[in-house]
Amino acid sequence: MKLLIRLLACLPIFLSPYWNFAQTPEASVDYFEIDERKIVETKWKYAYALHLESNTIIHKAENTYEYFLYFRYNYTYEQFLNGKFSRGNWRLIEEDLHYSFKHINKFTIAAIDKQVMVLEFTQENSRGTYQYHFTRVSTADVPFVKPINELPLVNVEINNPQQTKKKWWAFSKKRKRKKKEAAAPKLPLTYISIEITGGGFYGGIDPVERDYIQIKNDGRLIREFKTAYNGLIVTKKTIPRQELEKFVQSVIDKDFFNMERIYDCESVICQERKTEQPKPIPLRIAIAYGDRRKVITITIFGKDERKIKYVPYPEALDHIIAGIQNMAHRIDTS
Repeated sequence: MKLLIRLLACLPIFLSPYWNFAQTPEASVDYFEIDERKIVETKWKYAYALHLESNTIIHKAENTYEYFLYFRYNYTYEQFLNGKFSRGNWRLIEEDLHYSFKHINKFTIAAIDKQVMVLEFTQENSRGTYQYHFTRVSTADVPFVKPINELPLVNVEINNPQQTKKKWWAFSKKRKRKKKEAAAPKLPLTYISIEITGGGFYGGIDPVERDYIQIKNDGRLIREFKTAYNGLIVTKKTIPRQELEKFVQSVIDKDFFNMERIYDCESVICQERKTEQPKPIPLRIAIAYGDRRKVITITIFGKDERKIKYVPYPEALDHIIAGIQNMAHRIDTS
């Protein structure tokens, strides 16, 4: 009896974060949605770090490097890095995740689902944008220990006959609607095709010789990445149709199909940069949706080591290209 009283007394503490979720509107960034329920009580394992502009993996988790991250329901987090534990507080403001790791206190959630999480960040003293890629792991695969005095989360359900009657009525209505929808002939899906090739600068320790991404109408994504010393790496995966539709809608909202066909130099400094080393590689992006198709070429994409943007192209193109790269680079374990 005493244990039951203690359990009931603790319910508001354990359930308060979830009541807050019901009152908080879901935030969204571009073509995917983020809300706290995707983060609360999740455990992650670090996979690799990526330099986004050059599409280069700069660090991988090897046998000698282990990093685990656990976001708890009470807005605290625990992390385990190569045998050392540390703790802190986390919070989510729109798409920005605030927690501390390696002198970085704020990350942008570039992608998150039931399998992967991509945290994006920039540093004042470094060049470009970086991403940490994580994979979702189960409780059995992490080194975190649950406190002995912590009770499990409890779901409370109220048995109301009138409410149950309403639920059965709604369920029956939903089944009839589904049968009606299933009987109706399905319209063919609108044709989608996405391609992106090139970009960045040819140079460095292991120069990139080929970087090509293609997403076909059936969602099949193929990425071909070749460097001078590591050779060709081909990656294949399938992007869900719903995600493709959301992405293309974001492309339309950014007025992609009304942009110029080519964005080139408008200054002498830009023209001179074409002949300097490391040599810029033009970027070409092609997107088709139904009978609409657009191919855009940017002669110098992004910024070089001087952090100069030489070609004045719309900022919306940066977001579109980053969205394609996020789909290609993330790890899908399903």
